[in-house]
Amino acid sequence: MRQKPIEQNPEIRRTNFEPVEENFTPEQAKLEADRCLHCKNPQCVKGCPVNINIPEFIKEIKEGNLDKAGEVIRETSMLPSVCGRVCPQERQCEGKCILGIKSEPIAIGALERYVGDNTSAKTVKIVETGKKVAIVGSGCAGITAAADIRKAGHSVTVFEALHEFGGVLRYGIPPFRLPRAVLDREIKNLKEMGVVFEKNVIVGKSITLEQLKEDGYDAVFLCSGAGLPKMMNIPGENLNGVSSANEFLTRVNLMHANDEQTATPLRVGISAAIIGGGNVAMDAARTAVRVGYKNVYIVYRRTEKELPARLEEIRHAKEEGVIFKFLLAPSEIIGENGYVKSMKFEVCELGEPDESGRRSPVGTGDFIDLDVDTVIVALGTGPNPIIQKSAKSEGIDFEVDKKGYFVVNPDTRETSIPHVYAGGDVAPVGASNAINAMGAGKKAAKAINDYLATL
Repeated sequence: MRQKPIEQNPEIRRTNFEPVEENFTPEQAKLEADRCLHCKNPQCVKGCPVNINIPEFIKEIKEGNLDKAGEVIRETSMLPSVCGRVCPQERQCEGKCILGIKSEPIAIGALERYVGDNTSAKTVKIVETGKKVAIVGSGCAGITAAADIRKAGHSVTVFEALHEFGGVLRYGIPPFRLPRAVLDREIKNLKEMGVVFEKNVIVGKSITLEQLKEDGYDAVFLCSGAGLPKMMNIPGENLNGVSSANEFLTRVNLMHANDEQTATPLRVGISAAIIGGGNVAMDAARTAVRVGYKNVYIVYRRTEKELPARLEEIRHAKEEGVIFKFLLAPSEIIGENGYVKSMKFEVCELGEPDESGRRSPVGTGDFIDLDVDTVIVALGTGPNPIIQKSAKSEGIDFEVDKKGYFVVNPDTRETSIPHVYAGGDVAPVGASNAINAMGAGKKAAKAINDYLATL
């Protein structure tokens, strides 16, 4: 039987930001490791974007070699405690687990988290090469690339625009999913390897790509994230009480706006509508519950079956009192005295599948109103064009696609500008999540290391 972590009671956890789940106990970890079939052709590894040797680290847990299990994971991933918490395992490694065909798959994510939390990164002997690499952004892609490039002996500086490190892992993911001590520990490991972190630096504003080149950087990896929110473009969207999920989560996670003593506290209302059905929507909804909204709605254009969020996040949201409203498309936000009063939605039904394979919502012509005083839009984000615009003013013209993302070589992540690479949400491949960004970071790091070896 698959082991399950102990969870906080929903009635208690909806009032705090403490982790929802406890780690496995040693006994649970051993029992879960014993379930692994140790397949000759492990599909779980193929399902992992960074190709962690999953059967091997599980075997080490089974044999009681916890430190060795940590070494196996960190050969390919320096973020086991992070990935074990936030990766969509049910669609990746666990989704490929052979045991899952007739039973429940191995709890790979929980085992990875257990190993990450209970082992330390081994000291890496580094032979300096004298080469320099600049990494723009300290999120998943950036810190993954930083680790692999530093291991090769190159000097690495990570530039972060915000006042704390971690990118979306810090400002986007709430601490009840990813405790800050865990993230701080992973970044500390990189600092101990010699990776230099500089905060409050906006590349494209504080410093330009041309200046990085003049400062002697041999290669640049752009992974600054997608900070431009996608809004609904409906009447009433400029009313007070409307924000993007990025803004809402950043204000709470990074600026502690839920603290009444902060310089810029949140204006918490009674009812909030979160528009969208992905993991960010779940994070925003569950955060809204914790900051004091009495009624929190997830409003989605399709049915529950099409929700793109992790199943675990959907379950947790329901347990914490989030109300799900399906087959409703935003039509108009109604205001009073400049503030949100209610929101109008068109009732939908599902039509033919779109390019993603999901059936498209089709309006019926019927409308309903929902009494809310806050609207949080979680419909995704696009790339912030600061770097591209700044580079263009210097005569550096990146090739971008119609949405503004960097066009890159899929194997090396190199952009149209030689020795400048891009990954993560500024040049996404597949779903936007931590592990895919890490996969891009590893590809870029390999290409950069190969290039620097020729100098």
